[in-house]
Amino acid sequence: MESILRRFTLPDSAPLPLLAEVVAAVRPRDPEDTEGATRALYAMCYLLSRDPELRAGFRRALFSLFESKKQIDLYASSGIFPNAGFFSEMSRRLSHTLLPDVVDPNSLKDLMPRLFSERSDEIWINALDDAVWIDFFTALRFDEESWSDEIPFTLQQLLESLRVLSYRIAALGVEPELLRIDPALERFESPFFAQNQEMILYCERYLAWWKQRTEPLEDEKHLQVLLDQCYQVGERIKKRAEQDGTSLTLTYRLQRLRQHLKRCERILDILGALHRNRLSTELFVPAVRLFKNLVRAECHRNDLRYYWRQNIEILALRVTENAGHQGEHYITETRREYFEMMRAATGAGLIIAFMAAFKLILSREGLAPLNEAIAFSLNYGLGFVFIHMLHLTVATKQPAMTANAIAASIGEARGKTRDLENLTTLIARTLRTQTVAILGNVLVVVPMAILISMAWQAISGHPFVDEEKAGHLLAEQHLYKSGSIFYAAIAGVCLFLSGLIAGYYDNYAAYNRIRERLIHMPRPKWLIGDARMRRIAHYIEDNLGGLAGNFFFGVMLGAMWAVGMLFGLPIDIRHVTFSSAYLGVALVTFDFHPDWATFAWSAAGVAAIAVMNLVVSFSLALFVALRARQVTFAQRRQLLGSLLRRLRQSPREFFLPPRREKTESKPAEPSTESEPEAMENGDAVPEQATTDNAPLEQTPGLENGETPAR
Repeated sequence: MESILRRFTLPDSAPLPLLAEVVAAVRPRDPEDTEGATRALYAMCYLLSRDPELRAGFRRALFSLFESKKQIDLYASSGIFPNAGFFSEMSRRLSHTLLPDVVDPNSLKDLMPRLFSERSDEIWINALDDAVWIDFFTALRFDEESWSDEIPFTLQQLLESLRVLSYRIAALGVEPELLRIDPALERFESPFFAQNQEMILYCERYLAWWKQRTEPLEDEKHLQVLLDQCYQVGERIKKRAEQDGTSLTLTYRLQRLRQHLKRCERILDILGALHRNRLSTELFVPAVRLFKNLVRAECHRNDLRYYWRQNIEILALRVTENAGHQGEHYITETRREYFEMMRAATGAGLIIAFMAAFKLILSREGLAPLNEAIAFSLNYGLGFVFIHMLHLTVATKQPAMTANAIAASIGEARGKTRDLENLTTLIARTLRTQTVAILGNVLVVVPMAILISMAWQAISGHPFVDEEKAGHLLAEQHLYKSGSIFYAAIAGVCLFLSGLIAGYYDNYAAYNRIRERLIHMPRPKWLIGDARMRRIAHYIEDNLGGLAGNFFFGVMLGAMWAVGMLFGLPIDIRHVTFSSAYLGVALVTFDFHPDWATFAWSAAGVAAIAVMNLVVSFSLALFVALRARQVTFAQRRQLLGSLLRRLRQSPREFFLPPRREKTESKPAEPSTESEPEAMENGDAVPEQATTDNAPLEQTPGLENGETPAR
């Protein structure tokens, strides 16, 4: 380390290669080794603090780099989405990953990858505590330099960057996507234009103050208030989009707006600290934060996966929240709701028995593979749509919906004991509802399949399926010989995808205003009347997601075997209700005297199929819902302990309905202290967890594309 620093004192030393060597010397072998990086940085601080010549050489290298390179692009664009759009930026990142960028030697932004050449550099740089970096900058002793009255080039670049950012914010404020959600921006004075006017005045005053210190300079507080108003408008649009639906374009624009506002705040903090005291530790605090953000942004400059995650997580949040609203209807609380769920499940089991029988009839018609796949898909898809229209319940459809409701509860729990108990109660109700739904499906579909087979045999004089086919049906459900568990996992993935599809189409119906557009269709209104057309439009708006999710789930079940055959892959599906129906059909064919060993293994396979259907779909849906909310749950053990205690104390709660109806309690009055105060201050989520053992950690907002926290 000392030999590298000594080379800074040599005449005509190139600053960029030497600074890159310094970074390489501090960089730990393991990017997660924060202690190693801290020791290396403090070792360099020790060398700089004891040798003024080393300090002077290092400072000259920094000044030479910053005074000779353009920086506006770094401050105003690094880590901020461009105006090109989501897919254009995705294409740019992909092409620049395959073919490297052309480096502009006069741009500091283009030289950043030479300083921080490893993508993992952002890990250890951001992991180091701010105090460590502040100690490093303090060790450089900038107060030893003689400062002239001329405006430093870096300061000019910072002010010009503010102007660029301000103009872009003003342009974002009149984007059609934003005006569509919030038309008030056109009717009233826009804070986006007001901040631009104030920003220009602030930059002019700052330059005048630097040249003539006798002139007073208004602080940046008024400008920050205007920027905060812009942020609140963005939050208002986001909340309205939760009701009216969102799109990739709107999500992208809101992300750009947050990034620009956050970057302006970072630069204003630096300029404000520089105004109050040129070389105080107060200046290093915002400078370190900006430095960390820029390093993270440049390390992910062409990272396609990182960019995709930044946008898709926000869109997935809207989709999973729509699915979560449906999931609330799949969680019973009272005794009455419990038995209503059982009634809905038994009705669905009745219809599924006929769907299974019709599928067996189609399978022996000798259709071409493509026609057979289409026939199976329509049988399943239209059958599930019919079940939805009758307000009945398929047990395996529940987990993908209820997982989103549970994820929302985890996001709200904040780790409090009371909230963990409420979460335990929610999970217990979910398991209870799942149990009764599965029992309602299976206990009806098996006897109904038996009745259909017996009726067919009585009317036609021959079995519904022959013994060879019946043996094949039993073999397909065998616990370990048929691969039924793997195929059940594939069905679980289909169930999970159907939940996302349902949420997507609910969002689509809201965003595209399907109800209003249907109401204004002249010809259907003329044919069936205005009142009936309005009822149809309302029904489609409320049920488009459910109808689409059920239909596409049926298509996936019906076509999965054809996909496997087309690509030569061992792909098929096993769904618990259909597998149960096939057991009933096989029993009738064998005159209720099958090979009981085979039948027992097949029954065990059906039970395993049920578990796999539920576990896979629930796990995937819960994972996506948590990732979409950028929430991690750290107190898994506490929740597991709470569940075990509840199971030991009240096992009935997990399987059976409440003994009596609960009296409705008076709803709690809304908080009048913290929540309004947070809304007035524009606070959306806490910036970071305050303790190391906090069970819920919300990702802190950064301007490089992550969800901002105010």
